[in-house]
Amino acid sequence: MRLIVLACVACLAGAAARAEVSAVDSAGRRVALPAPAVRIVSLAPHATEQLFAAGAGARLVAVSDYSDFPAEAKRLPRVGNFAGVNLEAIAALKPDLVVAWRLEATAASLARLESLGIPVFYSEPRRLTEIPEAIAALGRLAGTAATATREAERLRAELERLERTYRSRAPVTLFYQVSESPLMTLGGRHFVSDAIRVCGGRNIFEALSPMAPIVNVESVLHADPQAIVTALPEAGDARWRAFWLRFPALRAVREGNLFAVPANEMHRHGPRALAATALLCERIDEARRGAQSIR
Repeated sequence: MRLIVLACVACLAGAAARAEVSAVDSAGRRVALPAPAVRIVSLAPHATEQLFAAGAGARLVAVSDYSDFPAEAKRLPRVGNFAGVNLEAIAALKPDLVVAWRLEATAASLARLESLGIPVFYSEPRRLTEIPEAIAALGRLAGTAATATREAERLRAELERLERTYRSRAPVTLFYQVSESPLMTLGGRHFVSDAIRVCGGRNIFEALSPMAPIVNVESVLHADPQAIVTALPEAGDARWRAFWLRFPALRAVREGNLFAVPANEMHRHGPRALAATALLCERIDEARRGAQSIR
């Protein structure tokens, strides 16, 4: 009798492992798999980070260029980048799931993958709250829901802490610089603008519709922001400040509010974006305290 019971338990466990799983992606599509994915391809660095955070790193069989975190991701084959996707290489890997960010240059290739019967999950967070949602969804598809849920809850708690800490503080106007030549910023639809709002800041170009608009120096001088923040590979590199020190009358310069945040952490829609947001909040708060002391 005991052997029969054990056999039944084993059958039920096997059936559970093979059970259909599904999750809704950033495009609002329900992606369903006949069983949890065991061979996954990531076509965006942030998706690679999300998958590792969801406990599915061991299931990755290939990633995109620039997938360099965590360290294990560096050892995986490269099958795409922002300019294109290697369809033949991906098909040869026989993935159960592809996780991607849809760009104009890759949209046709991603559609082709789906036409071949390869499920594609789009991970395109536009708000910080969507990062833990994406991690939880990937955990469901990979059969690692327990790990993914814990990480999603941790990130939600951190985001709630930041909002609770900074939402009632005085607003700080801010110019967020992506590059110097051309002078590029991020519009209000980008999730970094959401991070700025969480910190009690106001992106002076939040009304612009392009995701990454090019602006001119005159428009920044006219807005006269309280702080300027740039994203750099090495946040400690201070050479970028020379560009703005030419304008001593600019409030951000006058008050010494020129700050940098780490680019990869801040710009990738992965779990590290929350830690980068916490640093951004600290920098904005420095500008806030400086303004209060001047009063």
